[in-house]
Amino acid sequence: MQHNPNEPVIVVAFYRTEADNEPVREWLKSLRREDRKTVGEDIKTAQFGWPLGMPLIRKLEPGLWEVRSDISQGIARVVFTVEGNTMVLLHSFVKKSRKIPPDDLNTARRRLTDLRKE
Repeated sequence: MQHNPNEPVIVVAFYRTEADNEPVREWLKSLRREDRKTVGEDIKTAQFGWPLGMPLIRKLEPGLWEVRSDISQGIARVVFTVEGNTMVLLHSFVKKSRKIPPDDLNTARRRLTDLRKE
């Protein structure tokens, strides 16, 4: 079946904690308006073009990818997984160094594990 270019390949969902918080949505709201727009457009590009690779998307490990967005504070990272046709945004942060901080990777892994338990 031919994919309709006006339809997203995958839909986006925010990871929800047991306390019903959406950490990535809350993080996005904390960004400056133009930074929020940049991250949103990059996520939308991933949604319509999935699967994509560098420079926008980088696979971190099995089941985990990151969207990389240049914003005013540095490089924003949104770590996500794909379950079926849904891109679940698990964790986000602004990366200051070349390597992904272990705490951030562990947070994303923990949320992926929680998601798969549901």
